Amino acid sequence: MYLDLTNKHDETNIYSQLVGGITPRPIAWVSTLSRDGVANIAPYSFFTVASVNPPVLSVTQVNPGAKRNKDTLSNLLDTKECVVNIVSEHQLDQMNQSCANYSPEVSEFDAAHIESTASRLVKPISVKASKVRYECTLREVITVSEQSAGGKMMLLDVVGVYIDDEALVDGYIDPVALKSVGKLGGDEFTKTTDIFSLKRPTL
Repeated sequence: MYLDLTNKHDETNIYSQLVGGITPRPIAWVSTLSRDGVANIAPYSFFTVASVNPPVLSVTQVNPGAKRNKDTLSNLLDTKECVVNIVSEHQLDQMNQSCANYSPEVSEFDAAHIESTASRLVKPISVKASKVRYECTLREVITVSEQSAGGKMMLLDVVGVYIDDEALVDGYIDPVALKSVGKLGGDEFTKTTDIFSLKRPTL
């Protein structure tokens, strides 16, 4: 099969071919605060590091069909702050529950019974059980497309990092202890249970 994307294709089909092949994807469980003080949290799998110096994360919203921003982006534009919580295996059910289409007036922390803790440098609360949390401020939003299923990339300046001591080995985050999960296509996820080492070659 070959898809010529210069021709018109159904956006659902394109989406499935993108997320089915670009795997596994890390999950940013992003907590924000609305201008009215409602604590919001939602997972995003279009997520990566955009820069190390300065430290910047990239999280992309795929625009919903209604062409309005999701609560996370709306809150970020209003308050300029968020926390990127890393999802471990034991949090999968709560993370998945936070995907539900709650109204902006409902806090997913309350609806999904997610225990929170105060962040240090930003106002949005953090997920207490997350072993790694990145406190961020909004640097920029890059709009790739305003269309349905178009992308808006949120660039986030990392101002603080929380790491659970139990996830550290010799000062570095241990993947075995973190037990992070990744997103595949459809409703599928993956665990980081089959870990191996491969040294980078030197010339």
